[in-house]
Amino acid sequence: MSNPTSPPPGYGTVTPWVISRDSARLIDFARAAFGAEELGRVPGPDRSIGHAEIRIGDSVVMMFDAREGWPDTPAYLRLYVPDADAAHRQALAAGATSVTEVTGLFFGDRVGRVRDPLGNIWWLQAHVEDVDPAELARRPQDPAAMEALTYVESSFDTAMRAADRRP
Repeated sequence: MSNPTSPPPGYGTVTPWVISRDSARLIDFARAAFGAEELGRVPGPDRSIGHAEIRIGDSVVMMFDAREGWPDTPAYLRLYVPDADAAHRQALAAGATSVTEVTGLFFGDRVGRVRDPLGNIWWLQAHVEDVDPAELARRPQDPAAMEALTYVESSFDTAMRAADRRP
């Protein structure tokens, strides 16, 4: 008898679930935008997707189709990528709309956001610089650093306040 581990190999301690109006379309988007690998899908009794899993990088994202009468529940996912600018462009080419243009932030990351065709928001983030604690304390004093942070925050606020959150 085997000695199972928890979480099982290939899964992290936290695994997001995305409840979608069209999980098949979300899988297609994630494949085109982020190079996702489909790990499997289980059909529901009504031909919906009852369970599906994709892997992006070293992380698994699970999903299933929302049931009739359920409210929209968009996901908010941070995706660390080697190049945030390239990932942003690729997501737009796959059908996303930009929420936040890729912006360098004082703590050493470049961050952009997109909304996928189903209304989920993806943070596309590249860590480009290790910032020592003394420099990290100094950088927010720079007006340009605060301007960039204000833009990133306000672009998300604008997207969240939009009456129709689907592109």
